[in-house]
Amino acid sequence: MATPPQASPGYSRTITPQMDSLSSKPDQSAMSPAPPTISSGAPRFPPPISQQDQIPSPSIKLSTMLSPANGVNTGSSVPHMSTPPGPPVFASPVRPAAVPFRTSPATPQPVAFSSASSLPTSSPPYFSNGSVELQQQLPSAIEEPVPDGKSPCVLFSAHKVLKHKKQANVPSLGFGVLVSPGRDTSPGPQVIQRDPHRCLDCGAYSNLYSNILIGSGQWQCVICGNLNGSEGEYIALSKEELRNFPELSSPLVDFIQTGNKRPSFVPVTDLRTSAPVFLVIDECLDEQHLQYLQSSLHAFVDSLPPTTRIGIILYGRAISVYDFSEESIASAEVIPGGASPTQEALKALIYGTGIYLSPMHASKEVAHLIFSSLRPYKLNVPEASRDRCLGTAVEVALAIIQGPSADFSRGVVKRPGVNSRIIVCAGGPNTYGPGSVPHSYTHPNYPHKEKTAIKWMEHLGREAHQQNTVVDILCAGTCPVRVPVLQPLAKASGGAFVLHDDFGEAFGMNLQRASARAAGSHGLLEIRCSDDILVTQVVGPGEEAHIENHETFKNDLSLCIQMLSVEETQCFSISMENRHDIKSDFIFFQFAIQYSNVYQADITRVITIRLPTVDSVPEYLQSVEDEVAAVLIAKRTLLGAKSHSDAIDMRTTIDERVKDIALKFGSQVPKSKLCRFPKEISLLPEFLFHLRRGPLLGNIVGHEDERSVLRNLFLNASFDLSLRMVAPRCLMHREGGTFEELPAYDLVMQSNTAVVLDHGTDVFIWLGAELAADEGRSAAALAACKTLAEELTELRFPAPRILAFKEGSSQARYFVSRLIPAHKDPPYEQEARFPQLRTLTTEQRTKLKSSFIHFDDPSFCEWIRSLKVVPPEPI
Repeated sequence: MATPPQASPGYSRTITPQMDSLSSKPDQSAMSPAPPTISSGAPRFPPPISQQDQIPSPSIKLSTMLSPANGVNTGSSVPHMSTPPGPPVFASPVRPAAVPFRTSPATPQPVAFSSASSLPTSSPPYFSNGSVELQQQLPSAIEEPVPDGKSPCVLFSAHKVLKHKKQANVPSLGFGVLVSPGRDTSPGPQVIQRDPHRCLDCGAYSNLYSNILIGSGQWQCVICGNLNGSEGEYIALSKEELRNFPELSSPLVDFIQTGNKRPSFVPVTDLRTSAPVFLVIDECLDEQHLQYLQSSLHAFVDSLPPTTRIGIILYGRAISVYDFSEESIASAEVIPGGASPTQEALKALIYGTGIYLSPMHASKEVAHLIFSSLRPYKLNVPEASRDRCLGTAVEVALAIIQGPSADFSRGVVKRPGVNSRIIVCAGGPNTYGPGSVPHSYTHPNYPHKEKTAIKWMEHLGREAHQQNTVVDILCAGTCPVRVPVLQPLAKASGGAFVLHDDFGEAFGMNLQRASARAAGSHGLLEIRCSDDILVTQVVGPGEEAHIENHETFKNDLSLCIQMLSVEETQCFSISMENRHDIKSDFIFFQFAIQYSNVYQADITRVITIRLPTVDSVPEYLQSVEDEVAAVLIAKRTLLGAKSHSDAIDMRTTIDERVKDIALKFGSQVPKSKLCRFPKEISLLPEFLFHLRRGPLLGNIVGHEDERSVLRNLFLNASFDLSLRMVAPRCLMHREGGTFEELPAYDLVMQSNTAVVLDHGTDVFIWLGAELAADEGRSAAALAACKTLAEELTELRFPAPRILAFKEGSSQARYFVSRLIPAHKDPPYEQEARFPQLRTLTTEQRTKLKSSFIHFDDPSFCEWIRSLKVVPPEPI
């Protein structure tokens, strides 16, 4: 590969292909993550489910990855199955900027769509943390300093915690953490095949910060200070011996219970690949949409592993359940769609002679025949008025997946099944049968019918979740699908809801990625902190855990969240605040995630983090991670944007937030009443400016349904995708096939260049007019940009649409509207934030000015000055 040319002024670093770690400030390399803030409000819930029936066995270190996406890969002869590929390798290196734009993670991440909910908590009774005093009473304990833990699954908004409650609990900045329970880690976590040691008082797990009495094997809990026994396991001759225990040497460990004690356990080689995928397809499509859909479906079945079981249902006014029992023949059972199927009808279907779920190696030919036999809608009826019994079709698919194991008299499953997935391919609203709405919004009883349909869909989604089945809804076309009605079905089941322009390339890619997403089940997230810290809000794909489902420790005050599914694409945003002034030097946080992975093995992932406390506000601000803080603020803000009018109010909230941060943490401008935004977090206001004018809160996305889907996606999205949805990433193509990272300002629109803009759910490729006029150069640049876009989004779900256009075209507005307008700023401010301008000639500057599409939007500097705040100095 050719050596990349030297970067222009201000660009000194080179991004490695992974581009995966948060850039940190100069003195942060040794710091660990920190916690958030917000208001409190609901009940506390008990602890986790510990596996008491397990027989402890010696701990086994395995350098493997244990995630819901990858299952359990041991170093033994068990084959490594369905391991996703590593981060995309760039064909050409990318060069980042040293201007006010920090390099941020670009490893593609998919997304779980279920809309998040806020889970406020109340203050549990105060109890004393005696860790400091007890440590002095244990002379034979391990007293050597342990480095603060770090984990890619846990990202704090700051690496330190303010001691003083009044300073720490400033809601405008807040203090919080992003927890990704199923995220892959590299290197993989330590895997332990035995029961964990837990505090008998609060339920916390032993960890690398626990004080150990090596003579007796007792260990002190870092959360409550209680002294616990280890059944002699931690007795050692020296403290070095204890480092052989993974939980005492690593902040992230996975405890595993394999299925040898579980009834109906299926070997991993059979179970993962036999999980069924049921396609539920809208047959009321016009010819143009149908042709695209057929192409996507043919490619989809070709991409499936041969052992994957597949089922196919078509729905319109009736339901066609296709039978795979006849080779080379497409035949189907037809069921009326106007009402939920009776138990007798379902029994006749399931106990009959037909085969409705079949492995791909035996049914691929029939599947292709079915897709080829689809015909366009023939009646002269508008798209929105066609009868579609989507709800009934999903009910039938659920019944077939459960098969004879379902107890039809009670509607519950008697034996645990594998994780299944239903993928709905919809081209219009559900207008017939249960969960339907009238064809027209003008129907006199529409509001009541819509409310009833929403409740029915949510109930159906919960039934699917109880049966370990995820429902993904992929919509496409120009017909409104009534998002408020269909979204609760996907959300309650732990699935995704995605809108597409058509059934073409992006739809086909999402169809394949949806089926390949591995989901763990029976997930439970437990949050424990030192008693100085209060969890005030949780935003993410979960709900309050039911008390009766968990064992109870004597004084367990953990917050428990039941997860709808456990996927690598998910993230929980947790806000925290100080209960009182903190006197100790460290605060401890422990996150325990219990779930069954795709191989039906029970996993308990324990992550323990220690953060130092400080008195100095500047020292605290220096430890703040701008990107994490911006995502936490954005998730808290988006939670209140349930409608267009709410979104407008949230923009005002962002303005007030920026003013308050400047007032509380900034510096007074001499001889002025203005405050300068703190330089330690100089990137934060720029991220928030992107948020308020971007697709999540702004007006650049046309329909409210689209904005609603984006917001619900964002609330549950991984950190990487969330950050990209807040602030786009801008990469300029350079000669030699390299790319240079630049701030997302409209000053990047230089006529002799090509630019890639990654905005999470959309990727835009812009070709300057001068470059486009040179056919050879433009073709090479476009090919390089497309390759980069595909590599950046290789594993992302939902797969973004990738649009390419030339300068001056009507589509170029998609690109320009997402850039910060800076062309009206004075030259000195433009150069301060975009040093590359200093290298341009007068002629090039004139061309650059003429290329701007003028909008009325204020620039970043105009906006922040309108708030009576002086912009932070560029980095």
